[in-house]
Amino acid sequence: MQIELVSVTPDAEKVIERAARTCYQSGALIADDSCKAFLPKLISMGHLTPFEHSYATFMISGVSRAMTHQLVRHRMMAVCQKSQRYVTENNFEYVMPPSVKQEDIAEFKNDMESIKQMYIKWKKKGLRNEDARFVLPNACESEIMISANFREFRHIFQMRCSKHAQWEIREACSIMLRKLHAIAPEVFADQISLADQA
Repeated sequence: MQIELVSVTPDAEKVIERAARTCYQSGALIADDSCKAFLPKLISMGHLTPFEHSYATFMISGVSRAMTHQLVRHRMMAVCQKSQRYVTENNFEYVMPPSVKQEDIAEFKNDMESIKQMYIKWKKKGLRNEDARFVLPNACESEIMISANFREFRHIFQMRCSKHAQWEIREACSIMLRKLHAIAPEVFADQISLADQA
């Protein structure tokens, strides 16, 4: 799993503070470090609309389509994903769940190889990628770029860093949370402990 923070709003916390202070007409109170006390107050009040003014973009690769199918359910983000229509999967890589027992690893790998051969067979029979992909497993590795505002990322982290979330999305979201916390600590301070559940 590789997760790259591609882009983030410059001075993201200051942007959020300025947006919020517009609501209260308290812009004169903005100082170099005023967001340190102000942003946690917004969070405790439930005033999260200002957090929609800062964005982040992540490139995520080496993850399964099972994981990306969960991630794209968060509709308040922009998504571009590797296409199985336009990109051939003749030699797809795959993610193996850690729950596969040591004695079953060879069997899992053999199953993936069998699926590759089925895909290739159907391509040779004339099926286009878009139809041959019907035999592909959710284990197929994918690559996805996502962009969302900080309010949406807070929601995603609340849902997907939970110990009840599926292991792969929990790991990915915990990594993203740590990366955003390093840049915007006041925005994600109340959530960073979720990353330890991964």
